[in-house]
Amino acid sequence: MVQSRALVIALILLLSTTLSEVQSKSIFEKDRRELLAIPETIASYFSEAVNKVSPKVSQFLLDTVQSPTVIAARQRIAKEATKVSIMFEQLIEKIKNLWYSRVLGY
Repeated sequence: MVQSRALVIALILLLSTTLSEVQSKSIFEKDRRELLAIPETIASYFSEAVNKVSPKVSQFLLDTVQSPTVIAARQRIAKEATKVSIMFEQLIEKIKNLWYSRVLGY
């Protein structure tokens, strides 16, 4: 019961700190590295919030995140996310070119 309360408090703290910092920027204007940093930023805020509530739980999460299995999974996800991001940028370029050539007649 105490752990679930701590988790709820941590999530409330996380949401209260991240929602106020949302920037209104088009996804087309964002840099690829910026998009890939979003999960890391969320994890950092979550870790800080949990550390404020319970340092023991925070240390457990830190130890878990630094395990070889999790590190390998994070590297794999980052690699695949980079591929998807590059393909998305290429798709946006093709859509822009199509828009300019077919619709606007440039």
